[in-house]
Amino acid sequence: MAQMLVGKELLDKARSLSNRPEDEIARGCGYVGPSGRVLRKSFYKALVEAKGYKLRSETTGRPGGRSSRGRQAEFRTRVHGNGNLLIGHAYTKKLGLEPGQEFRIEMKKEARVIALIPLGDKN
Repeated sequence: MAQMLVGKELLDKARSLSNRPEDEIARGCGYVGPSGRVLRKSFYKALVEAKGYKLRSETTGRPGGRSSRGRQAEFRTRVHGNGNLLIGHAYTKKLGLEPGQEFRIEMKKEARVIALIPLGDKN
């Protein structure tokens, strides 16, 4: 994995890629996580700091300037290109749902609501 550029190196590289899409610029500057996801927030923050602005830190002093909270649930999702709708671990954890639990999907088309109705205990 490429090192995340900072300071003048970041500005020079970003400028050289300025005719490319934003995600490509961020990737070219090394702002990619272990899963291959573009780290937009880190990239934009580094750009702002490279321009000489100091941002107030939201971190708790962890190495690498990371927050101890990790990625936060936004209570938003979107329908993927394949038609799937992903809910995700943060939401199932918040509801106390466990692997293997089964649900009936109930739809209220007029209200555009999808409800998960538990089918009972997993045994």
